[in-house]
Amino acid sequence: MSATGPQLEFSLAGLEDSSADATVLRIMLGSQLRRLREAAGITPERAGYEIRASESKINRLEKGKVGPKHRDVADLLALYGVTDARLREEFLDLTRRSNAPDWWAPYHDSLPGWFETYLGLETAAATVRTFETQFVHPLFQTEDYARAALLLRGRNMSPGEAERQVALRLARQGLLDRPNPPRVWSVMDEAALRRQVGGPAVLRDQLRQLLKISKLQHVTLQVVPFASGVHAGDAGSFTVLRFAERNLPDVVYLEQLTSGACLDQRPDVERYLQAADEIGSQALTPAQTTQFIKQAAHDL
Repeated sequence: MSATGPQLEFSLAGLEDSSADATVLRIMLGSQLRRLREAAGITPERAGYEIRASESKINRLEKGKVGPKHRDVADLLALYGVTDARLREEFLDLTRRSNAPDWWAPYHDSLPGWFETYLGLETAAATVRTFETQFVHPLFQTEDYARAALLLRGRNMSPGEAERQVALRLARQGLLDRPNPPRVWSVMDEAALRRQVGGPAVLRDQLRQLLKISKLQHVTLQVVPFASGVHAGDAGSFTVLRFAERNLPDVVYLEQLTSGACLDQRPDVERYLQAADEIGSQALTPAQTTQFIKQAAHDL
């Protein structure tokens, strides 16, 4: 087998200029290592033995769930027959970059692992498509609304922890202000705009914030009014992330009270994309949504 063939070399070259955060770089690196292993006809068990680890360690490495060690990657490249010096250096450079601190590192002690993975994917996404049933999406929340929403979900949260979570949520919104922001398309059920999270004054400020955000060229907001009846979002909120990097598949993110899940199997993704299309077709247009939000703020 030729581990230095043009296809693998070209795929890795596409990662050299990637500005993605470390979490995404780990996923990209793991994906390439898996392709090399499979092309070499080597089992995860044997690969694990080569780096003095278990089969499960190889599986976690290939899924980007653990930070890769320079020595482990070098040994795996040798095992997989990668002898081209330039290609090896590109892999090892990607290994170094994938171990850099992520922007949310200061909040690491407050974050479950599954949410750190999502933050990395969200940061790297070219398109963020969401449907919300209960709350305004976190990327759009005001400080007071975020605080009230977080306290509803974490009733036993200490005041200090609550403020750290609010600070993290506000820092996360920097995604919308960066030079190359993702395209965000957010559809909300009317309930998310009517539910008085934090009380009337907090909700009124939140609705005004949505009006400001609706003016951003890379953001599209829509509301599904109660008058539309039932819709394809009956299963709850979800987010679909799509990436410019060809090595990353589309991902559906589902969040529960104490956990979250990322689905990347194509049948799952296609079903959620279909649901998003159906919900969007029942929603008000962006212009109608702006008028709807203005009226909702006026009604408070």
